[in-house]
Amino acid sequence: MKMLRKFLADETAATAIEYGLIAAGIAVVIISAVKGVGTKLSGTFSTISTSLK
Repeated sequence: MKMLRKFLADETAATAIEYGLIAAGIAVVIISAVKGVGTKLSGTFSTISTSLK
């Protein structure tokens, strides 16, 4: 019975899951930002390339 109570009171797994969710959220934001910058940069390079021709 003591082991069951100890297992239910243990919150280290919940903390690890929270950190995992935070890391996933940050990764999504970084990927979105990089994709947006990449699209704008591609457009800029296309404009420069067209101007040089």
